[in-house]
Amino acid sequence: MELKKEMRMLALTAGVFLLFFWLPVDSARFTNAVLESLHLSRWYAREHVLLCLVPAFFIAGAIGVFISQASVMKYLGAGANKVLAYGVASVSGSILAVCSCTVLPLFAGIWKMGAGLGPACAFLYSGPAINVLAIILTARILGMELGIARAVGAIGFSVVIGLLMHLIFRKEEAEKAALQAAMPEPEVTRPLWKNAVFFAIMVGILVFANWGAPNDYEV
Repeated sequence: MELKKEMRMLALTAGVFLLFFWLPVDSARFTNAVLESLHLSRWYAREHVLLCLVPAFFIAGAIGVFISQASVMKYLGAGANKVLAYGVASVSGSILAVCSCTVLPLFAGIWKMGAGLGPACAFLYSGPAINVLAIILTARILGMELGIARAVGAIGFSVVIGLLMHLIFRKEEAEKAALQAAMPEPEVTRPLWKNAVFFAIMVGILVFANWGAPNDYEV
C-alpha cells in the first residue's frame, strides 16, 4: 500500500511539473484567456457575491431565525395540503431576483425549517425562472407569448419535479411528517412587523442592487 501511495504521489508531482514545464506563456491567446478569467473572477466577487449571494444568505438565515417552524410546516411541510404547499412554493420566487446559485441558500433555509422535499424542490426550480424581472425581460425581448409560456412552464415543471422528488423519497418524507406531527407548537417571541420589515429590506437589496441602468453594461 505504501508503494502504491508513493507511486501516486510521484505521478502527481510529475504531472504538475510537466504542466508548468509546457505552459504556453509565450502565446498571446493563452495569456489573454488567463487575464480574462481573472477579470471575470473579480467581476463575480464584486457584483454577484456582494449583491446576490450575501443578501440571499441573510434571507436564508432570517428564515431559520425569525420565521416560525410551525408556519413553514403548516404551508410547506411534508404533511401539509399538497395543493397549498406546491402552489405557494412554485410562485414564491416571483418576488425575488435570484439566479440558480442564489436560490440554493433559500432552498436550504426552508427545507431545514421543515418544508417537505417536494415543495422545497418546486421552489428551487421555479425561483430563478419566474422572478418578475426575468419574466418582464423575456416578454419585452422575445414577446408576450414566450413570457407567459416561460412563467407557466416554469411553474408547471417545478410542480412535476417536486412531486417526483416526493415520490422518490416518500419513505423519508413519511418519517419527517411523523416527526413534525409530534413537535410542540413554538412560542412567538418576535413581532410579525419586525420580521416583515427585515425581509422587505433584504428582498429590496436583492432586487434593486442588481437593477442597473442600460449604459452600465458594455456589449
